[in-house]
Amino acid sequence: MRVAGSTVVITGATGGIGAALARRFATEGATGLCLSDRPGTPLDALAAELSAAGVPTITVEADVADEQQVTALVEAAERELGRIDLFCANAGIGTGAGLDADPAVWAAAWSVNVMAHVHSARAVLPGMLARGHGWLLHTCSAAGLLSSPGDAPYAVTKHAAVAFAEWLSIEYGDRGIGVSVLCPQGVRTPLLTDGLAAGSPAALAVARAGTILEPEEVADATVTALAEGRFHILPHPEVAEYLRRKATDPDRWLSAMRRLR
Repeated sequence: MRVAGSTVVITGATGGIGAALARRFATEGATGLCLSDRPGTPLDALAAELSAAGVPTITVEADVADEQQVTALVEAAERELGRIDLFCANAGIGTGAGLDADPAVWAAAWSVNVMAHVHSARAVLPGMLARGHGWLLHTCSAAGLLSSPGDAPYAVTKHAAVAFAEWLSIEYGDRGIGVSVLCPQGVRTPLLTDGLAAGSPAALAVARAGTILEPEEVADATVTALAEGRFHILPHPEVAEYLRRKATDPDRWLSAMRRLR
C-alpha cells in the first residue's frame, strides 16, 4: 500500500497515533485526508495545518460506536474526496478494569474496540470492492496479540479486533483488499500517560514491558510496513519474538507475563 497519491480516512485523529499518522501520510504524499473523532473534539487546528501544507483535508465528527455515524463518515469522505483508498480504524478506549468491571464497561470497550471496525468495514468495503482495491488499517495494540495484565476488557476486545482483521484478510485478500493490524506496545499517548499518572496497573505493566515510543515513530513504522504489504505492523519488533514464545511455550510465556504485574 503506497500512501502517495491515496485518499485516507483516520478515526481517533485528534492526537496521539491518529494525528501522527495524518501528518506522516501528508508528508508521504497523500492527496486527501479525512480526519474524524468524537463529537466535540478539536480537529480544526490539525486540518488547517495539513491543508496549509497542501493536502486537501476535511473533518467529520463521528462516534465510531454508532454504525449510522460511521456510515455517514464514509459517505462524507467519498463525497468530498472522491474515494477512500485507505481507512484507518484507529479509535480505541482502555478501561483499566479487571473482573470488577461493570457490564457497561465491557459493552463500551466492545463497541469502540471491535464493533467500530465492523461498522467501518461494512461501510467502506463496497466502494473498495467496486474499484478493485483498498486497504484497511486497524489499530489493535500488542495487547491484541499478547494479553496484557491489568485491563481485561482491553485485552479481550483487542484480541477480537485482530481476529476480525484476520477474517477480513482471508475473505477479501484475493479481491484487491489489503488489511493490516497496527500492534505497538507502549506509545506516549494520553491513554498511557493518563494511566501512568493515575497509577493504573495496566499502564504500569506497559511501561515495564519495554521502550515507550513516540507517536511519530509508530507512524514511520506504519508507512514502511504498509509499503511492504505486511499484515502485522509491529513498531516494537520484539513483539514478534514474544508472539513466537507464546505459540511455542505458552506456559513459560504466561509465567513471564505474570512478572509484569
